[in-house]
Amino acid sequence: MGRRFRGIVGAVKDTASLSKASLLSSSSDAQMAVLRATTHHLEPSDPRHLAALLAFGHGSRVAAAACISALAARLHSTRDPAVAIKSLLALHHLLARGAFILRDQLPAALLRHPASGRNPLALPASAFPSADFPLASWSRWLARLLELLLLAAATTATFPPSHHHRVVDPASSNDRLASLLNRDLLIELDALVAVVEEVARAPAASAAAVKGKKLISEAVRVAEEYMVTAEPEILVRVRELGERIGSLGFADSVELVCLLRRLEECKDRADRPSDGRWTDDDWFWVEVRELKEQAEKVVVRKEEEGRWRVRREKLGSSSARLMDRVASGPIVPVRFSSSRWVDR
Repeated sequence: MGRRFRGIVGAVKDTASLSKASLLSSSSDAQMAVLRATTHHLEPSDPRHLAALLAFGHGSRVAAAACISALAARLHSTRDPAVAIKSLLALHHLLARGAFILRDQLPAALLRHPASGRNPLALPASAFPSADFPLASWSRWLARLLELLLLAAATTATFPPSHHHRVVDPASSNDRLASLLNRDLLIELDALVAVVEEVARAPAASAAAVKGKKLISEAVRVAEEYMVTAEPEILVRVRELGERIGSLGFADSVELVCLLRRLEECKDRADRPSDGRWTDDDWFWVEVRELKEQAEKVVVRKEEEGRWRVRREKLGSSSARLMDRVASGPIVPVRFSSSRWVDR
């Protein structure tokens, strides 16, 4: 019996040793892969090195976690904005093309910690003390965009779409939206509008001519790609809310108007592409404007209904007080300010 017990204990120790060795090996391999993908050269990462990062999604969850942790550590430790931009672009690449276990590790590693309140993607200006200012501003903007993309992914469950699931059945998507409460639908729209707002807040385009032009161009390309994929997601929610416009309460109607106004401000702020996609006659902006006008009318109508309700309640309370006086004692004449009924 003792020999058998010692055998079991030995097997457990061997398993623990193997797990520890596997963890150390995965961590070491991930650090090397991250260093290759985020060199100090002012050029975008080699596609082969990005493919090596994606390969961590085809193994164990431990390997995927080691890859994300190594990228996050690289982002936080560097004082070179070019390395920070490369790290952020690699994280974007994993978010868009990575396997599920890679994408699943991103929110836990990068979003605000609920206990400490620490935001790993909040890159202060002091993070790059002696760096080129345009590159530093682009890295901070890209970090903020990644944070909003992760929040949108956690909120909507459909955006940004994974490279492995680009083809989505429109009917199933519409069925999911139709099953949501008005409040939940507005929360999803808010998350998507926040992404579009951040894309419109990109640093000045003239910064691309300073230093690291190819890196900045790659960041712009990524942001435009997310803008293109965000528009259909916003539009299906705009149409669903248009179907529900009559059932929205006053608070929800006001919030919808605010969201759509924020969205229209993005159209005015953003640089319009050369293909003419953002024009006054564009179908996307036309539908946004039409829903905003409908929602504004609902807000005005519900405001009027609220005023009439308050007036009726006041009249009702005055009548109740008068009846109480009648029931409690003799009738006492009440003088009204109007002289319309005074005998002449």
